[in-house]
Amino acid sequence: MAAEVSGPEVGGEGQEPLLSGGEAAAAAEEEEEESRDVVETQEHYKSRWRSIWIMYLTMFLSSVGFSIVIMSVWPYLQKIDPTADASFLGWIIASYSIGQMVASPLFGLWSNYRPRREPLVISTAISVAANCLYAYVHVPHSHNKYYMLTARALVGFGAGNVAVVRSYIAGATSLTERTSAMANTSACQAVGFILGPVFQTCFTLIGEEGITWKLIRLQLNMYTAPVLFGALLGVINIILIFAILREHRVDDLGRQCRSINFEGEESGVLDHDAEGNVDHVAVVAINFLFFVILFVFAVFETIATPLTMDMYSWTRKEAVFYNGIILSVVGIESVIVFMVVKTLSKKTGERAILHGGLLIVLVGFFILLPWGKKLPNIQWQEIKNNSIPRTTSTETLMPFWSLQAMQLPSNHTVEPVGCPVTQSWCLNTPMIYLAQYISSDILIGLGYPVCNVMSYTLYSKILGPKPQGVYMGWLTASGSGARILGPVFLPI
Repeated sequence: MAAEVSGPEVGGEGQEPLLSGGEAAAAAEEEEEESRDVVETQEHYKSRWRSIWIMYLTMFLSSVGFSIVIMSVWPYLQKIDPTADASFLGWIIASYSIGQMVASPLFGLWSNYRPRREPLVISTAISVAANCLYAYVHVPHSHNKYYMLTARALVGFGAGNVAVVRSYIAGATSLTERTSAMANTSACQAVGFILGPVFQTCFTLIGEEGITWKLIRLQLNMYTAPVLFGALLGVINIILIFAILREHRVDDLGRQCRSINFEGEESGVLDHDAEGNVDHVAVVAINFLFFVILFVFAVFETIATPLTMDMYSWTRKEAVFYNGIILSVVGIESVIVFMVVKTLSKKTGERAILHGGLLIVLVGFFILLPWGKKLPNIQWQEIKNNSIPRTTSTETLMPFWSLQAMQLPSNHTVEPVGCPVTQSWCLNTPMIYLAQYISSDILIGLGYPVCNVMSYTLYSKILGPKPQGVYMGWLTASGSGARILGPVFLPI
């Protein structure tokens, strides 16, 4: 006689609901056919969700590792190596995604055949070491920019563990729990991207000089403190993985299953025949769709600053500040969407929500098309007439894109604003109004998180109960490739 599944009332506050009565009955009927299936007890249920929460934390820290230095990379690079130019900055930014793209399938494959704790600990340790390397890139007497490039690539390599995280969550949740768990994972990722720059802003209070510990040649300043903080969080994460994370695997109905990831005497080989065949056409389709989703979002993120500078005559400082506010609001909007999607998917289904998200993104880009007859302010006219309408203090930061600058008088200290005449489209392309731009931001910020979480959810359900490490690795790699290639196609 199989043990009864605990009812929903035994779950603590904030936990996912236990199996319903209908699901419990279905589990009991099929248990006799598969001796390896074990009905979930309350103790197992609590352990499983504690482990899943550790995965949420790992995803959060992975996102923080990317965004916590994104605002300070350029000034720090100029400080440690004056030979570095804006094009090299692009390689440093891209190196994170390149490292993640290479590592994701490898860690995913590793997690398919060994306990997931192993790739999680090793990858997190790589990230910790890479952050420490980043804090010491000022020490060498030459080639400092290459040390920074290596450090960021290794941080990205360590972030390849997101494939293991999503694979673990997919295997440790039933079908009814998976959409909610995937939404929580994406929400943790989004919160990490939002809070990373916030942490960086707090550390700016230390200043550029900061404190120097001569014994170990460590400079604790506004550039190194964030990565050392990230390293500390990584160490805490490793400790929690050892202390709390346990191997759990359940089938689509929520019944406990054995897997090759278990250690000790309980480990066994999976019955691959019982797992069914994977629909490879659907797998390729989701990978392609995920690539497209992240590609268009990468283009949108990259073009935001130069577009607003050209269209609205914003200075570099204004463009960074205003777009930072807009993207922060979009990030908060995304977190709210992740939470709403969990409930909405139970009523409409994942495919319908994915279609809706794609349609919203399409409308967002359609609104961004230039309409009307008004042209943007032309930079050369303002310089020629010697009547630049907006003045700011001289900026030491140069733009990330290279354009042939118009020569100003030697005593001119005003940053040119407007659409440069070197861009031929400025002379015949209508202006994108600010209301259009903000409306597009809101719609893309609404549709992108929907597409993101539904892609992962559908992907995990298509794969079924088989180990998903390698497949999740390829999905993560396709997203990383999109973030690398997206900006390359911008006509800047």
